[in-house]
Amino acid sequence: MIESFADLAPILPELILLAFIILVMLTDLYVDERRRGILHGISIVGLVLTGVACIRGFEAGQSTEILGGLMVRDSIGDLLKVFILMITAIVLTYAKHSLRTHKLFVGEFYLLVLFAVLGMFLLVSSTNFIMLYLGLELLALSGYALVALDRDSPIASEAAMKYFVVGAIASGLLLYGMSILYGISGSLQIDEIATAVAYGQSKAVLAFALTFVIVGLAFKFGAVPFHMWIPDVYHGAPTASTVFIATAPKIAAIGMAYRLLPGALPSLSADWTEILALLALLSLLLGNFAAIAQTNLKRMLAYSTISHVGFLFLALLGGTADGYAAATFYALTYALMTAGAFGVIIALSRQGFAADQIDDYKGLNQRHPWLAFIMLLLMASLAGIPPLVGFFSKLLVLQNAVLAGYLWLAVVAAVCAVIGAFYYLRVIKVMYFDAPTREIEYSAPGDLKFVLGLNGLAQIALGLGWGPLVALCLLAWR
Repeated sequence: MIESFADLAPILPELILLAFIILVMLTDLYVDERRRGILHGISIVGLVLTGVACIRGFEAGQSTEILGGLMVRDSIGDLLKVFILMITAIVLTYAKHSLRTHKLFVGEFYLLVLFAVLGMFLLVSSTNFIMLYLGLELLALSGYALVALDRDSPIASEAAMKYFVVGAIASGLLLYGMSILYGISGSLQIDEIATAVAYGQSKAVLAFALTFVIVGLAFKFGAVPFHMWIPDVYHGAPTASTVFIATAPKIAAIGMAYRLLPGALPSLSADWTEILALLALLSLLLGNFAAIAQTNLKRMLAYSTISHVGFLFLALLGGTADGYAAATFYALTYALMTAGAFGVIIALSRQGFAADQIDDYKGLNQRHPWLAFIMLLLMASLAGIPPLVGFFSKLLVLQNAVLAGYLWLAVVAAVCAVIGAFYYLRVIKVMYFDAPTREIEYSAPGDLKFVLGLNGLAQIALGLGWGPLVALCLLAWR
């Protein structure tokens, strides 16, 4: 029960974020198009202050129940929230230029992003199925609207409709699985469900429920065979929306997986580990081979995302603390790399030129060597080339798969990583060895250039000094 303001301290990050959502909403009513930049500033300040509240409450090994047990404030949730906020701040910096360029600079974008972040906060801190589903739907509905932000684009409308239909089906299946678990346990609390399932006798019913739960989880990650929405959404949505959908929700999905699998169904770990291994295998194979055939850079990144989801599932095998720490590290580094890649697309795009074809980058090094170098770092890190951070994140994941007893799958993943290097290196080859076929303009604002430079150089810095970040992840999960 909440009896004083001191009882609200554990939920302070969510309250600060909600306050800034209301502030953005009210400010948007009174500013014209020329002064909408203030919405960007308010959103960034809100993310920073929310992050400070998360960091101040960070305490390894400690947990505090919130709202009568509907949520929990623990080190796992705080770490994931800080990473989500950091990635979202980077995304907003990139998105501002894209929104202005394509005449989509509206207050709704910032509202939807902040609402999605709030949904992710609920998702990673839920200890109750109702709150977890509420967070998932808040994130999903915001995502549907972000994809359809460009109302005049038939491609965006089609992508939003596909995303909505497939997402609604997946949400319904997840809800059905949750309802079966509720019927078995008589409770919506995750810890009580775990206890009831551990002593339950109806193994067939439990397996049935588990299947539906994993379907919902696999959709949120974008794993094969629930990946159909990813290529269309990445290609059809405005790039400002795509860069957000492709990054921060992957971090939140780690928290969702933890609450649903080791949290609610630890006694079924042998079953869901086998399913995750199969999903990882399918995602690695289809994602890498399909990406090779792409000529559109956004669709290539979409299929590469599917392959990276395969690596994330490798880290989740076994459900150990070390595995989830490796998954968190991988999700963060993947989000940084992907955000940077879309940041380069945004930096080069202009009205009437989306800069999303691989051939658009021919001869980029001859015109803009610094930007080509940043893209080289990002592509090489996504490919897992040492000493960039992408190599070490893959190494940790493969190590976890071996320790979980899946040596064969780790070998397949390593081979797929080598195959995947082909399409990343193709982008580098086009930039450095092909002659330019068009004049390449680069007139991005200073803040985008600065953040993009840091994003690229972070691949080297984190690659050479990845130990402290991994130690932080381990500290939170153990």
